[in-house]
Amino acid sequence: MLSHFINPCFCQSSRKKSEYITLISHKKHKKVCGALAQSDPNLVLSAAFKLRITQRDLATLQEGGWLNDEVMNFYLSLVMERCSGEAAGLKVYSFSTFFFPKLRGGAGGQAGGHAAVKRWTKAIDLFLYDLILVPLHLGVHWAMAVIDFNSKTLKSYDSMGQRHDDICSQLLLYLREEHKTKKGRDLDSAKWTIGSLRAADIPQQKNGSDCGVFACKYADYIAKGRPLTFKQCHMPLFRKLMIWEILNRKLL
Repeated sequence: MLSHFINPCFCQSSRKKSEYITLISHKKHKKVCGALAQSDPNLVLSAAFKLRITQRDLATLQEGGWLNDEVMNFYLSLVMERCSGEAAGLKVYSFSTFFFPKLRGGAGGQAGGHAAVKRWTKAIDLFLYDLILVPLHLGVHWAMAVIDFNSKTLKSYDSMGQRHDDICSQLLLYLREEHKTKKGRDLDSAKWTIGSLRAADIPQQKNGSDCGVFACKYADYIAKGRPLTFKQCHMPLFRKLMIWEILNRKLL
């Protein structure tokens, strides 16, 4: 029913905890349904950031769908764009979902490491940003790593409670090598705190399909400096909102 998407389940949360949840209007919901009803899966419904979103891509945001790379990359590009337009906001950069698998290596005998992804930042100075978002494509699971230069922390956020301390260490090593390449001197990594957030400290999913939405919303909220107050019951609403945001190429 339409009301299911207009009024999110607040899971008995207080008004204060849910104050960042945006509702979806009938007009927006109608546009979302219209896009999903398109019969041609190859029809391009949105294009920006040198990316194209087809009806097939957008359909991964239907309830129960597993978000694909195209949707993840488009949404994270919207997060970056929003932050760049806010004078008082954080400077945020997001890597593509293809970055971490390349850094990690192993697929097809690829070596991985800094050398494998050095060209990705040829025209970018990561150290001019406040936050770096690193979407983690882990086979059949999405998670998010966040590099915070202000607090000198590197943390992973996983909606299934998995720990990724090894990934955090690998990302810090990458950061050290990138700093040496770009700045000509060592990064003082001893001042950095790295590790995985505990499941009890961040929102967790209760199904097998919402990991991509959780990863995107971790990035969205952190980039806005918001506490992570959303819950599993907000996911159907978030999926609809994300469809509208991608169609309109702007975040609500």
